[in-house]
Amino acid sequence: MTSMDDTTDSSRERAEELKLLANEAFKAHKFSQSIDLYGQAIELNPQNAVYWANRALAHTKLEEYGSAIQDATKAIEVDPKYSKGYYRRGAAYLAMGKFKEALKDFQQVKKICPNDPDATKKLKECEKAVLKLRFEEAIAVHGTERRSAADSIDFHTIEVEPQYTGARIEGEVVSLDFVKKMVDDFKNQKCLHRRYAYQIVLQAREMLRAMPSLVDITVSNGHHFTVCGDVHGQFYDLLNIFELNGLPSEENPYLFNGDFVDRGSFSLEVILTLFAFKCMSSSAIYLSRGNHESKNMNKIYGFEGEVKSKLSETFVELFAEVFCCLPLAHVINEKVFVVHGGLFSVDGVKLSDIRAIDRFCEPPEEGLMCELLWSDPQPLPGRGPSKRGVGLSFGEDVTKRFLRENNLDLVVRSHEVKDEGYEIEHGGKLITVFSAPNYCDQMGNKGAFIRFKAPDMKPDIVSFSAVPHPDVKPMAYANNFLRMFS
Repeated sequence: MTSMDDTTDSSRERAEELKLLANEAFKAHKFSQSIDLYGQAIELNPQNAVYWANRALAHTKLEEYGSAIQDATKAIEVDPKYSKGYYRRGAAYLAMGKFKEALKDFQQVKKICPNDPDATKKLKECEKAVLKLRFEEAIAVHGTERRSAADSIDFHTIEVEPQYTGARIEGEVVSLDFVKKMVDDFKNQKCLHRRYAYQIVLQAREMLRAMPSLVDITVSNGHHFTVCGDVHGQFYDLLNIFELNGLPSEENPYLFNGDFVDRGSFSLEVILTLFAFKCMSSSAIYLSRGNHESKNMNKIYGFEGEVKSKLSETFVELFAEVFCCLPLAHVINEKVFVVHGGLFSVDGVKLSDIRAIDRFCEPPEEGLMCELLWSDPQPLPGRGPSKRGVGLSFGEDVTKRFLRENNLDLVVRSHEVKDEGYEIEHGGKLITVFSAPNYCDQMGNKGAFIRFKAPDMKPDIVSFSAVPHPDVKPMAYANNFLRMFS
């Protein structure tokens, strides 16, 4: 990288040209391209705080909060009085749920810009968020004292009003007819009665609790199996997957690979639909935990607010419990390892180690469970720090060694937006699949799913585009403070 003394006038001019190109790419939502261009500008002139802060913002758009914090910190080192450096870093901390760190940065913004009304507003919101967090920590019940929300609910005693015209479950069995009617009601933005919502979530909880942390799936010769990536509350795109590939059934089974909720504002409809299919037939649909199936993420990115708005506070606790029952990974026909995030910070992890994980908890910030949910592949060999600030990045050698040691052929994971809905990496041994097209109504990406047919289990990837949805914006139920930055 060019040092301060080496930066010539021509380097500065070229760096400014690159910054303008990066700004254009950013405006066109080509965030990876803008990161690359800001990087080239930084190479030519590393002493310009604006380049670092702009690249931090582009990283934030790709949810690469660890990289955003690094770049914003560099902007602050270059110019300690540059308010946007603190602002960008505060926004990245906030997106990670690190409210106390964010508060320090917004206090600094206010100090530098005492008369800026926007800085004042954001600081006040951040102070409120930290106070709320402290209050929640103070009243939280820990460990064995906590009573299960599920144990306090008997859905049989909940009366269904005569004027209710929506889908009804007859008795204890969730039928295909019920699921179709419920989905149709959701399509028309009608709510499911809480009695039936409780029944679905409680039955799904029992089924998921009984499953191991690593689930083995067998697909008979001549039969197929479909793997989908993140759906993120994009209910109408989920329905489009079923239009393109058929409804889940024992003959047409699916695995949804985590991040069913948050970001999109139809997360409740998504999770109730997936859980209802699970209740209808356990082998029609398999569900894997993603990093967004957690209290911390749901509090920030919309699911908690949506559940409170459409159902009740009790359901927030109930979903948090059920998410802790979700399996962490699946192996299909002893060949294909499917996990939401990725692989590990140490070599030698065996499938038996994953089976042995006690998953019935909120995800920890380190260790095997954290890495399964948060890690990402990288093009370089070996391992590196995570762009997200949680988990790690792992190279092709790590992938191939894990497959070889566990006698597997392929890793399928999700967790990252891809332009075509998928990306094949690591010499064909790793596929990322992402099933939320035009993510957050702004990324312009396609979605994809993968069909495997036994016995050869070769991946057949299908890309698809976004479909229209009612005029409810993504993040409509998200943390107020976070919405100020999105």
